[in-house]
Amino acid sequence: MKYYPKLREVVEDTEAQEKVKTKTMNIIIPMAGMGKRMRPHTLTTPKPLLPIAGKPIVRRLVEDIAKVCDEKIDNIAFIIGPTFGKEVEADLHNIAESLGAKGHICFQDEALGTAHAVYCAKQVLDGNVIVGFADTLFRADFTIDPSKDGVIWVKQVDDPSAFGVVKLTEDNVISDFIEKPVDFVSDLAIIGIYYFKDGARLKKEIEYLLENDIREKGEYQLTNALENMKSDGLQFVPGEVIEWMDCGNKNATVHTNQRVLANTKDEVLIASSSKSNGSTIIEPCYIGENAVIEDSTIGPYVSIGDNTVVKRSVISNSIIQCHTQIENANFKNSMVGNHVIYNGESDQLSISDYSTIKND
Repeated sequence: MKYYPKLREVVEDTEAQEKVKTKTMNIIIPMAGMGKRMRPHTLTTPKPLLPIAGKPIVRRLVEDIAKVCDEKIDNIAFIIGPTFGKEVEADLHNIAESLGAKGHICFQDEALGTAHAVYCAKQVLDGNVIVGFADTLFRADFTIDPSKDGVIWVKQVDDPSAFGVVKLTEDNVISDFIEKPVDFVSDLAIIGIYYFKDGARLKKEIEYLLENDIREKGEYQLTNALENMKSDGLQFVPGEVIEWMDCGNKNATVHTNQRVLANTKDEVLIASSSKSNGSTIIEPCYIGENAVIEDSTIGPYVSIGDNTVVKRSVISNSIIQCHTQIENANFKNSMVGNHVIYNGESDQLSISDYSTIKND
């Protein structure tokens, strides 16, 4: 077995090192990024574990993928950073188990590109594989056709220069992959979710990039592997989504929370153990277990975590996490972390975990 510098595979147990049987359905979730644009919230919580309508981003992502997959998922591999910790690893295993899948924890010690990230989960690069990068959510009304060589999820965007894009033939087959084009070639942006009929073939193409040190802008790019596969005769088709929701920064994440709340129809959003005294709840809102709302107006589009207390406040379009106390507040378009104590008015907030702010 070849060893590639700066690439480390986790050793969970002997079973995790066995070759995954072909014809399985496997999901790979690269999520090792530092989430710098989401600071201060990512100083204590990895970005994919931040909540959207009461669920971590990564949980919502794998559930969305499962819906379009329409068949049993066998393995879910999460590629994380080396400092995420055992509690995060346990949470990710629980997410996999909730979908009836075996969870695998893999490490990416250094950000060396999208292809490198996927290869960190090489033990499940076999059979049918779906890759989903954990900084985006989506809505779609189709299911994957497993007979296709590959499906690349795309969305029409106004400014394609910041994305990888695809060009299509008249038969709706992808003819070109272009990474962040300077000149306009297409407005169909790759949203970061891919289906591969033959995961072993993808693994082989990524190994070719690594062995020959083929980089673009200093990194090993998944689009280069896709281009090589296409040149060898494999056909990829677009999977166009209804909505693409970004979680890259605070404002985008609050907006995504709004969109998820607006479109959630099959979840209980207000826990039966929560209490609302002398308050008005303008739905849709998520209110977690044992949350207490007193003499306040909450909503629309507010998510409040477990065991949080809100008193004498007016809050809209915001995310408030768990074990937090809010009093005498009036804010919108805000994110407030866990174990926060906040008393006072402000138009917009972005407060990290374990903060105390009191405006006298």
